[in-house]
Formats: sequence, structure tokens, C-alpha cells
Amino acid sequence: MVLKDALKSAIASLTAAQVGSPRMNAELLLMFILGCDRAYLFAHPERELTTEEQTRYQVALDQRADGFPAQYITGHQEFWGMDLVVTPAVLIPRPETEHVIETVLRLNKERNNGGRASSPGLFPRIVDIGTGSGCIALALAKELPESELHATDISSAALEIARANAARLQLENRIQFHQTDLLQGFDPATFDFVVSNPPYVGESEQDEVQLEVRKFEPRNAVFAGPTGTEVIERLIPQAHAALKPDGWLVIEISGTIAERVKPLLRGWQQVHITNDLQGIPRVAAAKKS
Repeated sequence: MVLKDALKSAIASLTAAQVGSPRMNAELLLMFILGCDRAYLFAHPERELTTEEQTRYQVALDQRADGFPAQYITGHQEFWGMDLVVTPAVLIPRPETEHVIETVLRLNKERNNGGRASSPGLFPRIVDIGTGSGCIALALAKELPESELHATDISSAALEIARANAARLQLENRIQFHQTDLLQGFDPATFDFVVSNPPYVGESEQDEVQLEVRKFEPRNAVFAGPTGTEVIERLIPQAHAALKPDGWLVIEISGTIAERVKPLLRGWQQVHITNDLQGIPRVAAAKKS
């Protein structure tokens, strides 16, 4: 079968399976199988696929038709301009999480008087809670080369992926990884920033979550408990203890829990919620009083 026919057939089968963005998925999976870019697909429509390539492509298409995320099939996801390895052991990084990075960078710049300060004491100590693939910690390591970074996860399998990503990006010496529950084991008043994309979906919302998310992504990275705020309720007091005076907590949230998170931050200063590009509340930030 030639490339253009394989692609046409793949688009039809994914459309029939009601997979979103069938053309994009068909192209992405074919690029993965052939080890090529999109330009190659368009430049070589008559290229003959080998039997092995056709077989591997069909297996990948069948997995995608069953709802298995394309990122887990290819083993890769882009985040903050970085190519990250992902497996079903970790949550797939989303573009919305980049708002967390933007918030930390903005607050750190303000903290450094507009970025003009050069005192070593102002280089931030940051901890990323529930690091998963390592996407947040790695992005901050990339953007803040003088920072001291720590990353925690309760899952040893997730930490293995995060460490692999750090090594691939030559950032393994920049981040200290810890297997622990939230902030357990850290001394008080240690960090300038506590950052997290915690589980924040309530079990009562299961039916509203995409099937492929609730079926294939790690459940304990998606669902927090019955209401969705259970992990955040535990994280906030631990963050307050772990932060230095005037340190910042920056966490990803959803529109569903935004109004319930605000009361949990009573006693903090400069509490503010940032919306994502769809206008949905996405990041909560608060300064330790």
C-alpha cells in the first residue's frame, strides 16, 4: 500500500471510531511509524509501505481507535518547547499547564525587582509537587538556570520517567528528585516557590472527563477524591510550612473548584486566579504571609 492510501484509510477508520481530529492522529501515528516529519508525508505520497510498516501502523491505529492516547503510543509529548517521554505511568502534559510556568516566571521577576537584582540570595529555591513526567520542573530548570530545583512524586514509576526526561534534556544535575507524599520530609521555611499540578478532578465528575483520560491516564494523577479538592486541602498547609516568608504557592486548578480553593487560601496574601486561553480559571497563586 502506498502512503497516501494508507493515510486515507486511517483517517476513515479513526473517523468511524469517533476519534477526535482523525487526520491529525492518522498523520501523527504514520510519522511515528516511519520516523519522519509531516513534510515527508506530503512530499512522498507514492512511497510504498513495507509489510512491517503497515502492520505496525494498523496496531497503532487500533490502539488509538480504542481510546489509547496517541502520546502513549508514540511515547512522546511536547511541552514548553521540550520533547518529553511519556508512558501510562504519568499524566500527559497539557498546554494549559504552561500557564503555571508563566506565573512562576512572572512572580520571580517581580520578586527580583523587575529582574534587575543580581544577589545570589535571590536565586529561587523551587519544589514541584507531583512532578509526573517532570514537565514543570524541567521547564523551570530551562528558564531559571540559577534556581535550585526539587521535584517530588509518590510514584516510583513516575519518578523514573521524570529522571529519564531530565537526562535526555541534559538537566539531570539541575533537579533533585524525591519519592515522597507531597512535601513530607522537607524542613520548614525552605522554598521560595511551591509549584504543583495536583489531582483536582472530583470522582463525581467522572462522566464529564474524556474517556481516554479516565480509562488510560494514571487515576491518582487525575482524581483527588469525591470533591476534587482533597489533595489541595492537604497541600496548602504543607506548602505554608515549607515556604519561606513571602514565598509563593502556585497550583493548577480547574473552573469547577476555583471558588472552593479561594477559602482554603484564607490567611495568605495576594491570592489571585489566572484564566487560561479559554477563559477557564487555571492557576491559583498565593503569597505566604
